[in-house]
Amino acid sequence: MAFEYPGAGALEYFPCRYGKSKLLFRGPRRDLSVPHCAALGGNETYGRFVAEPWPILLEGRLGLPVVNFGYQNAGVDVFLNELQLTQPKHPPQLSIIQLLGACNMSNRFYAVHPRRNDRFLRASNLMRSVFSEIDFTEFNFTRHLLQALMSRAPERFEAVVAELQSAWVARMRALLERMDGPKVLLWLGDYRDPLQGDPLGAEPVLVTSAMVEKIAPLADQVVRVEPSMLARSAGTVGMHFAPMEEPVAGTMPGPMVHHEVAEALAPVVSKLL
Repeated sequence: MAFEYPGAGALEYFPCRYGKSKLLFRGPRRDLSVPHCAALGGNETYGRFVAEPWPILLEGRLGLPVVNFGYQNAGVDVFLNELQLTQPKHPPQLSIIQLLGACNMSNRFYAVHPRRNDRFLRASNLMRSVFSEIDFTEFNFTRHLLQALMSRAPERFEAVVAELQSAWVARMRALLERMDGPKVLLWLGDYRDPLQGDPLGAEPVLVTSAMVEKIAPLADQVVRVEPSMLARSAGTVGMHFAPMEEPVAGTMPGPMVHHEVAEALAPVVSKLL
């Protein structure tokens, strides 16, 4: 089941920029000079196909603007390299940082696009040496690349996993140390239909409890949200998309997941404010 708009059937996201940033965030554009909270994250924060993503739902519970800095297909690199967000002219009252997967960032094995972090750009000399039998020209996206490496060379793939996990901890440390004010880490668990398994594991990809424990002291609170079975099984119910977008919509969190995230964050954020 899906609710579609007439015509194209897609939501209007009112994409906007802030300051000199080249990044397009979900709008409408907000006034950052007034007291507000900032929500940083990827697709799950942006709320693709969802009319009211968790930042706007949380705003309704707090009575304070929550600016949606969710960026589609983002990895840690997007935010670490964006001074408009890590050192803003008008700092937020509090920042909520969604924990993103470890696959979408440049590392010793491969490079990703600086803004579209899910885009695989090139393999390093190290990668070509370790996986000499692989033709890397067949890959455009990081997830496809990693799935292929895991199936073709599982033992050597473990070296890539170790590199990604180590780099993720280092980047997250750098990001959190650069940001001022209270910070809440949002750890959103797997929100997909339980019948749709992913060979790379649950979301966020390759992120473990041990990794989160290493960065947790740099934040004021870690909020872990494990979506209910009902929310995970809801499929595309309540989502807005054009007919051709249905396969992609099925991989995104639906409205019930967003409501559960807002409910979990509201009391923690209220207390810190």
